[in-house]
This record gives sequence, C-alpha cells and structure tokens, in this order.
Amino acid sequence: MFKIYELVALKHDFDEEHLKTGDVGMVVYCYDDGKGYEVEFSNAEGETIAVLTTSESDLQKLNSNQILHIREFAA
Repeated sequence: MFKIYELVALKHDFDEEHLKTGDVGMVVYCYDDGKGYEVEFSNAEGETIAVLTTSESDLQKLNSNQILHIREFAA
C-alpha cells in the first residue's frame, strides 16, 4: 500500500496520458484503503502534466538502488 505524498514509478506505459514506464509521480489521493490511487505527474518546473487514477498493481515503490532520469514529454 502507498501513502499520500509518496513518490512512485509506473510499471508500464499509459499511452493515452503520454506516460511511460518508470515515470515518477506523487500519490495525491488514496481510495478505499489502497484499492486505488490518484498520482500526479509534473514537469521539471513543478507544473502538473497528468493526474492518473490507477491501482496498486500499476505502481512500484522507489528505493535507494534506483536512479531517476529525465525525458521529453510530448502531449
């Protein structure tokens, strides 16, 4: 289960939202004790580019063995 304001990464692409595997977002809302989440994705300037409503199975926790990187976002 994820917590509010926790950073998470996507396990697969979400083409309609132009989000890719590994994109990092922040959990901004939890539904029904972890049965669903709203995750906000922002650009490098902190502007929201997408909010995704999804399940725990679509997300992974970040850990100290991972490195973050940037990519171009084309909506």
